[in-house]
Amino acid sequence: MSYKNFRVETNSDGIALVTWDIPGRSMNVLDETSTSELDAIVKATTADAAVKGVVITSAKEAFCAGADLSMLEGMNQAYAKLFKEQGETAANQMLFDQSRRFSQVLRSIETSGKPWAAAINGLALGGGFEITLCCHYRVAAENPKTRLGLPEVKVGLFPGAGGTQRVPRLVPPQDAMTILLKGDPVTVEKAKALNLIHAIVPAADLIKAAKDWIKGGGKAVAPWDEKGFKLPGGPVFSKAGMMMFPAGNAIYRRETYDNYPAARAIMSCVYEGLQLPIDAALRVESRYFTSVLRSKEAAAMIRSLFLSMQELNKGARRPKNVPPTKVKKIAVIGAGFMGASVGYVSARAGLDVVLIDRDQESADKGKAHAQKVIEEQIKKGRAKPGDAEALLARITATADYAALRDVDLVIEAVFEDRKVKAETFAKAQEYLKPDVIFASNTSTLPITSLAESFKDQGKFVGIHFFSPVEKMMLVEIILGKNTGDVALATALDYVRQIGKTPIVVNDSRGFFANRCVGRYVAEGNEMFLEGVPPAMIENCAKMAGMPVGPLSLSDEVALDLGLKIMKATEADLGPNAINPDQKKLMVEMVEKQGRLGRKNSKGFYDYPERGKGQKSLWPGLSALQPKQLDPDTLDVEELKQRFLVVQAVEAARTVEDHVITDPREADVGSILGFGFAPFTGGTLSYIDFMGTKKFVELCHKLEAKYGSRFTPPKLLEEMAAKGETFYGRFAPKKAAA
Repeated sequence: MSYKNFRVETNSDGIALVTWDIPGRSMNVLDETSTSELDAIVKATTADAAVKGVVITSAKEAFCAGADLSMLEGMNQAYAKLFKEQGETAANQMLFDQSRRFSQVLRSIETSGKPWAAAINGLALGGGFEITLCCHYRVAAENPKTRLGLPEVKVGLFPGAGGTQRVPRLVPPQDAMTILLKGDPVTVEKAKALNLIHAIVPAADLIKAAKDWIKGGGKAVAPWDEKGFKLPGGPVFSKAGMMMFPAGNAIYRRETYDNYPAARAIMSCVYEGLQLPIDAALRVESRYFTSVLRSKEAAAMIRSLFLSMQELNKGARRPKNVPPTKVKKIAVIGAGFMGASVGYVSARAGLDVVLIDRDQESADKGKAHAQKVIEEQIKKGRAKPGDAEALLARITATADYAALRDVDLVIEAVFEDRKVKAETFAKAQEYLKPDVIFASNTSTLPITSLAESFKDQGKFVGIHFFSPVEKMMLVEIILGKNTGDVALATALDYVRQIGKTPIVVNDSRGFFANRCVGRYVAEGNEMFLEGVPPAMIENCAKMAGMPVGPLSLSDEVALDLGLKIMKATEADLGPNAINPDQKKLMVEMVEKQGRLGRKNSKGFYDYPERGKGQKSLWPGLSALQPKQLDPDTLDVEELKQRFLVVQAVEAARTVEDHVITDPREADVGSILGFGFAPFTGGTLSYIDFMGTKKFVELCHKLEAKYGSRFTPPKLLEEMAAKGETFYGRFAPKKAAA
């Protein structure tokens, strides 16, 4: 029998070699066709007396990248349709049966009576890794880049085809919970040490090693199907189990604040499943998986963190009329922390980089930053010693603007001051070749006004990086009124080359990300001035789903920078554009108390010397509060809502102002750019999944109590009246081919 996604070849040795190779795709993914064909292959090889065993491998560079999550989104759509037509019971049964199907296929491998060996030739994640776990033997090819793991929790799901049951039956409980709850893939060496795989061999010997295990009498029985099987950490109700699960619950609460149904389900699946025989345990897992799949958190996270991000990374907003561009050499003007980091990530991606600053010493400091970062990567085993030499050879540090003559793209990253930037543009233009694209890494100043001091405004664009550049995945590309398609396409192609995720926004002060996150920081300041205890401000923000509290974030950004932005906004737009009380607070902190944030080890927090303890809130903060409120009288839920609503309202305003034209970019941008509660799916999904009408009612309630920053824009009022959603009204455009 022939298959579309697999090849099955049985040699004279009687071992069937099953090779996964989906046509037309660079990677195998677990889709409906692969599941059906794998089921047929298991049945055929089990029934064929001539087949002594099976080896499954891949013809791609990777084994499998995981499940096709658009298939799961389709299941949810089918669920909604059936729910409407036949009711909840029928819809639940359909979803349970469908989501359990793959789990049953994998269980049939385990119980086929024929030994199955997984020959893992490369990356194996999610459902792909679950396939290997149900095989009786797992051998991986030597490859420092290979990663194995179950990252489903990162998109609001969990491994639902046996992962929550097989991993804790192979691995000690604490390690198992770390693998499942964090979702971070591991190297093949770590996987072997954890007993997730049995052997590592040279790539050339991979298939032979898998076949040799079968020929050597490999047993076709999983450990948990053998009589007398014992869990690696002992029974749940043993001393070790009782040390693990209560502590695990506490850690889960600390890390997630119970915002993630998938993480909670993992805890329950492992706890309940380990007390049951494997078949009953797999049924329990499927029930939890069905429940999580129906959650709005899973729907939101799958849409934003997988589907939308994938589409944006593939160039959903790229102009179709511009041929592909390849940036080979860039210049970064301004070798301070931001510019040096942009230079580093560009060189890391294989581009030649010219780092320019006002003098050679400053430029050299920028290159030294790249050296420091790559050396830290080598120490952590994430890079090889030879990588440092190659990377640094690609970076040229200079004070000579004549080095701009042969670059394809220039990124200006000088001080956030119009005059300084204009002087930089004037110096640079003397040396630029005719077709070079010029980008400003401004974080707040409108691109259109900056472009006025540039000769060809069509070649001028904003490329806004987020700090720390080495870690932050988002890049905001800002279109000035006169930015041309070639400039946009080049910026998008460059961002793709350096492995970041781009969003395209139209021009405005603060663009998208800083407008929203600025509201978050300002709300923290408002609470502080109201008299809310600083610790409560920080904790409620994290309970709402934000990665750090607003006071901590202010320190990271730098309080003096925040004050400079306030003053610049006031100078450009007048005194009504800023909050005078917040300015007074910043003046007190920065100019009178000398507290600049983390950079001088004192801001809202006190910072100990590196490696000598944790930061703590500055005891002097209470003296700066006009009054102190009793925390027992405050509504925690309302404080949490204020943090999310104030950002979501601003995101809606950016849509009304035509800064954001595609809801995917607001959602992906808000999660990657400033950590907006990922379980909501992002700022606009937060509104959509709550329901526009309900959200507007909440806005009016908060507006009446706290002021106009919660006033919903007219667009939202209209949408609420019509029952519209952002993803309905502003249907995302399809990705460019």
